[in-house]
Amino acid sequence: MHIDDHDRGLAHDLETLAKSAQQRRRALLWLAGTGAVSLLGCGGGSASAGTSSSSSSSSSSSGSTTTSTCSVIPEETAGPYPGDGSNTANGSIANVLTLSGIVRSDIRGSIAGASGTAAGVPLTVTLTLVDTGSSCADLSGYAIYLWHCDRDGKYSLYSSGVTDQNYLRGVQETDSNGQLTFTTIFPGCYSGRMPHMHFEVYRSLATATGSTNKLKTSQIAFPTDVCSSVYASTGYSASATNLGQISFATDNVFSDGTTLQMATVTGSVAAGYAAALTVGIAA
Repeated sequence: MHIDDHDRGLAHDLETLAKSAQQRRRALLWLAGTGAVSLLGCGGGSASAGTSSSSSSSSSSSGSTTTSTCSVIPEETAGPYPGDGSNTANGSIANVLTLSGIVRSDIRGSIAGASGTAAGVPLTVTLTLVDTGSSCADLSGYAIYLWHCDRDGKYSLYSSGVTDQNYLRGVQETDSNGQLTFTTIFPGCYSGRMPHMHFEVYRSLATATGSTNKLKTSQIAFPTDVCSSVYASTGYSASATNLGQISFATDNVFSDGTTLQMATVTGSVAAGYAAALTVGIAA
């Protein structure tokens, strides 16, 4: 659900001042003959695709807040398959965050004694973490745990046939630019949900050991046309069928908007794809 945008208190006054200041800056830049994008873009170094710049007091999902320059990504459910120590799988606590080797960039293979590898169209996912309370400054030294289903729509640890696997799950630390990149496969589409990925943000690698330490949980959305192209390739036939029966408007997570969660995706089935999203949090 959306945050109420009818409050006319202090937040509205501050926002109005910010808008005025931004308009003055634009006018000065125009007079000087310089471009405004570099000054007004979401700051901190990287202008990755997916950055949201806004001075609106409303946002696309429950739990979102905004500043004069960028927005906090919506808080979303971790779903039933997080593998972060918050629930059980096969009668025992499922927590890949404690496994040796979980801190990695390539998450296609299983680790810690499991040997399976998830097949599918290659995809790299680059996330840029920024602080909405500090002019969208890049957040280095934080950790992000990313997980998603395979091309059959199954989640390792939980789904029938892959309970002995832990692939498509991994943790990385943000670099000096607030960035990290995972190498994975394009996720499948299972019945009832649009294609997506889950992630949790942690203060550091040291604290990324269980869900009780997480700062934020959200999800990544993917453009429908890209999903259709991927699902026309070998191995994704079930996903193609499921995608034809769902839309963002009927999805139980994304139906209230995807502005802050929609990845920008480039590439092809033959060459693989690259997705990018800037993630704003109130650090």
